Amino acid sequence: MAEPRRRQILDLLAGQEWGVNEIVAHLRLEQPSVSKHLRVLKDVGLVTVRRNGRHKFYRTNAAAIRPLYEWTKTFEKMWSHQLGRIKERAEAKAKHAQNPPEE
Repeated sequence: MAEPRRRQILDLLAGQEWGVNEIVAHLRLEQPSVSKHLRVLKDVGLVTVRRNGRHKFYRTNAAAIRPLYEWTKTFEKMWSHQLGRIKERAEAKAKHAQNPPEE
């Protein structure tokens, strides 16, 4: 999941099934690169493939993605806490700039 192109492919496949050539055209990537990323995603179970003649069609495997989603949710509290602290500091700084202490 650290590979940005794999995330792009998963984003694309989240809504519907796509053929390899459609993915190549949409993402403007080389076909061998797309095939390599799809193979990795398939090997770890994040996408499924359906054959129709010589063509392959891919879609996300929602059941396999769910544990990944739930794992990342464990960090949501930390991110929210950090964003809250940044917001508090910015608001305090803005308030201080509007009302400087009198000397």
